[in-house]
Amino acid sequence: MGKQKKTRKYATMKRMLSLRDQRLKEKDRLKPKKKEKKDPSVLKEREVPQHPSCLFFQYNTQLGPPYHILVDTNFINFSIKAKLDLVQSMMDCLYAKCIPCITDCVMAEIEKLGQKYRVALRIAKDPRFERLPCTHKGTYADDCLVQRVTQHKCYIVATVDRDLKRRIRKIPGVPIMYISNHRYNIERMPDDYGAPRF
Repeated sequence: MGKQKKTRKYATMKRMLSLRDQRLKEKDRLKPKKKEKKDPSVLKEREVPQHPSCLFFQYNTQLGPPYHILVDTNFINFSIKAKLDLVQSMMDCLYAKCIPCITDCVMAEIEKLGQKYRVALRIAKDPRFERLPCTHKGTYADDCLVQRVTQHKCYIVATVDRDLKRRIRKIPGVPIMYISNHRYNIERMPDDYGAPRF
């Protein structure tokens, strides 16, 4: 007579005692929570984000020449690929003086890319570019740009990154500059029908 095969039971667990079980000693037992009765006369406080004063509905009143343009890492790389001079192309797009701004995070990202992107690093260190210091931890440029644009709505964001574009579109009054057909274009502000197009 052979050995009888026993089927294994999968996903079986040892039964555990609940902390409120009667078999436990009084000192080990979990005490039932007492619900605090809310006083109906007390006023409820809600945290509502303050509407930015620079916006007239969806129209950003802070934007005007000279335009300050926050430049992303990939924007510089794609500009080199398309053989576009950053400052000149920005001025051709907006018909006004443009000041490209580079944050410390973007600079760190370009430096991390290494020897292959040394041309981008040389362009980023151009004296015409304004350097913006970062106070937050880490060097993730996307979060840095979104945070800066949310706080100060006086910038145009220059990027080719789809995810970053999607995030910035949710912020009212912030235009996006991108590259298409070997030239710079500016994306219209979201829900901005009556205002002049940039």
